[in-house]
Amino acid sequence: MEIIQSIILGIVQGIGEFLPISSSAHLILVPYLFGFEEKGLAFDVALHFGTLIAVLVVYLKDWLNLAKGVYNKAVHKKNSFENKMFWYLVLATIPGALIGKLFEEPIENIFRTKYYIIAIALGVMGVLIYIGDKWAEKKYKGKETEYKDLSLKQTFIIGLSQALAVIPGFSRSGTTILTARLMGVSREGAAKFTFMLSVPIIFGATLLKLPELITGFNLSLVIGIVTSAIVGILSIKFLLKFVKKNDFAVFAYYRVIIALIVLAKVFIFK
Repeated sequence: MEIIQSIILGIVQGIGEFLPISSSAHLILVPYLFGFEEKGLAFDVALHFGTLIAVLVVYLKDWLNLAKGVYNKAVHKKNSFENKMFWYLVLATIPGALIGKLFEEPIENIFRTKYYIIAIALGVMGVLIYIGDKWAEKKYKGKETEYKDLSLKQTFIIGLSQALAVIPGFSRSGTTILTARLMGVSREGAAKFTFMLSVPIIFGATLLKLPELITGFNLSLVIGIVTSAIVGILSIKFLLKFVKKNDFAVFAYYRVIIALIVLAKVFIFK
């Protein structure tokens, strides 16, 4: 049973980390709804490590090119998109990382058993994603900003928006994608920047909690890591392909439906 739970939670993390549906909320709500035992901090860290592997597998070439751009600028004084984007990502990471370090754990501990608050956050962000995406589609039609044309202002504000993700249910990818869309970034551009921005955030969080990961290392953790990594890769590729022809409405609907199910569980079917 423990192995099955590890696989299920690995799937939940792999999907929730990259699709705008909140992995933190699902890692709390799935055990609540299905009666799973608490896995502990080490397991949560392991699942995030798995999604770090996923995003590095998909975007390793991009990060190597960014590093090459920084090197060429430092050594050969050669300007490039890669050098610019590397520093944009660094600056965009700082506010979210600082706020996450200071508030993520205490806030998650406060809300971890407040299932109705998590459900409300899921539903509210679902509605905002739907409205924001539709509004941006009309306002910026034909003049959307692509990933390669992102500005310092846009990337910094997107990075700052990650602060909302400390509350389970809002979702890191959900807030960054919504913020990007409100500033006129295309769906593909918003998704790619969100995935690129996840690398330093997840890496930093994993590094800070590495002792817990090492201490709790066992077969269950390995299975969770492998599952979340595989599913994470599939999720990234799915979303990048999906947004070429579709909007974010399906994720908004899903969030609202899950929110209603949880609220019914909390207040009606106790």
